[in-house]
Amino acid sequence: MHVRRHARTLLAGLAATAVLAGAAGTAAADAGTPSAAPAGDGAKALCKRVPKIDRRIERALRRLDAKAGTRGSVARLRKRVDNAKKAGHTEIATYLQNRLTTRESLRTDLRQRQKDLTAVKTWCQDHDGGKAAS
Repeated sequence: MHVRRHARTLLAGLAATAVLAGAAGTAAADAGTPSAAPAGDGAKALCKRVPKIDRRIERALRRLDAKAGTRGSVARLRKRVDNAKKAGHTEIATYLQNRLTTRESLRTDLRQRQKDLTAVKTWCQDHDGGKAAS
């Protein structure tokens, strides 16, 4: 009889948990659905952030273009690749060479973003900081 009471309590608890989980799952599903399409293109917010974005890109390019003594620079990583090759560490050299390739492509991408951002900055100046686009 004592065991039967524990079993009933356990089953009641599991049933209550299942009901609550179902209700929470429905609420979570409702919250996750997109409400509506964006009203605009976000020009005003982007125009406001242009100076900050420009500083971040410039800082990253300065670091990438720095001399071999600067951590994160392309020159430093190139030197590490050369050192690994000289030491005969082919696996290390291959790994570092792949990182170097990625870092060099990042530099190219950042330069392109900088050009694009210059065009955005000009647009923002011509359109009153994006206020006219809203």
